[in-house]
Amino acid sequence: MGRTLGMGGVLRYTSAKDAAPPLIDGFDNFYFVTESPGQKRVLLEAGINPVAKVRTPVGARRPAVLIRSSPWKAGSEQTPWHDVFDLDHGHVRYFGDHKVNTDKPVGGTTGNSALLDAFDEHQAPTAAGRAAAAPLLLFRSVSRNGKVKGHVDFCGVGLIERAERVVQWAGQARSTFTNYVFDLAVIDLSAEGDKLDWEWITARRDPGRSDADVLKLAPAAWREWVKHGHSVLPQVRRRVARSSVVKVRDQRPTVGSSAAADLQAVYQRFDGNKHAFEALASAVAARVMRASGHGYLEGWLTRRSGDGGADFVGRIDLGRGLAGTKLVVLGQAKCVKPDSLISAEQIARVVARLQRGWIGVYVTTGSYSEPAQLEMVEDQYPIVLINGQDLVKELREIAREDHGGDLSACVEHLLSGRPLEVLNRRPEEILLG
Repeated sequence: MGRTLGMGGVLRYTSAKDAAPPLIDGFDNFYFVTESPGQKRVLLEAGINPVAKVRTPVGARRPAVLIRSSPWKAGSEQTPWHDVFDLDHGHVRYFGDHKVNTDKPVGGTTGNSALLDAFDEHQAPTAAGRAAAAPLLLFRSVSRNGKVKGHVDFCGVGLIERAERVVQWAGQARSTFTNYVFDLAVIDLSAEGDKLDWEWITARRDPGRSDADVLKLAPAAWREWVKHGHSVLPQVRRRVARSSVVKVRDQRPTVGSSAAADLQAVYQRFDGNKHAFEALASAVAARVMRASGHGYLEGWLTRRSGDGGADFVGRIDLGRGLAGTKLVVLGQAKCVKPDSLISAEQIARVVARLQRGWIGVYVTTGSYSEPAQLEMVEDQYPIVLINGQDLVKELREIAREDHGGDLSACVEHLLSGRPLEVLNRRPEEILLG
């Protein structure tokens, strides 16, 4: 990459508007980073700053719209609204630039007009139409070194999901006025290391380059949106929780490896033997829980038929005496083909059974889908996920410790050496023991 804007990176925005030097007061110079040779400099003087359109062989193309929010102005007579920047979940709610006593129609101000044009482009029904659409580059004013002005924080690349008219209170003017508010989706830049290469914008400013040509320089998530439209927004929207998500391929043993053979053997041994796999899952869950240094008590297997969200019950003991507490552990075991995926709905069945202070654990020979993991992280589900790869890893370690590395002998010992009863008891009864 050449000159880049990094998510969360603070840039120095001076009144001198000079592209040199690259750093000012230890911060990247906004004008240096956003310089496009032979083109006028881009500015953040207003809240909404459209870059001038260029004429291409197939029509006009706006290279970008730069948006600046000034939190320190929110609630003032000049800026009586409050923009919302929820970057962790890829959402921004941004108010347009119509103000009280403005003579122009609601959509006629410079900023609102530019965003309404962009909104039309973002709603284009074809990939060709979306390829020409102007990206929104989002910034917020921030204070640094005791200065309220002169620094901006890059907040990412957005597109407009919806636009609506709202009636706003004009603060000290004690009147109301109509404005637009725009809901923006902030796209995921993780494929680019949470950075935007300014070369993409420079290319969009070149009238000699086609939409298809400049699209090659766009972030991967933007290209995916251009190809498929709003239907892929859930997949391309920025979500910080994604950093906690493990890709499916990383949950599975390498094809042809000994671990893959172990997993296949475990699946074949327990396929169709529900309670036996539940007992094995309980033993593995106990080992994982004890690895954190806390006491763990295995309880029993449940009699509940079908997928009721609970197959075994355990208990974590934290501390001791008056300085301790006990937590119910509700477990679900699912023996499926190693290439199978556990969905968010399947995990939700366990979560639905949890009461306050309980913990869930899900053990499977398969893997967990990325949407399932994302939902778990974002909703802060108190549940431990053990996939097939981790399952055989734990079993292999037990086999090395106690059975000379014989996995089959290890499994059979876990089943016969410590049989769990199948009981029709309430999970909270384990707290009484």
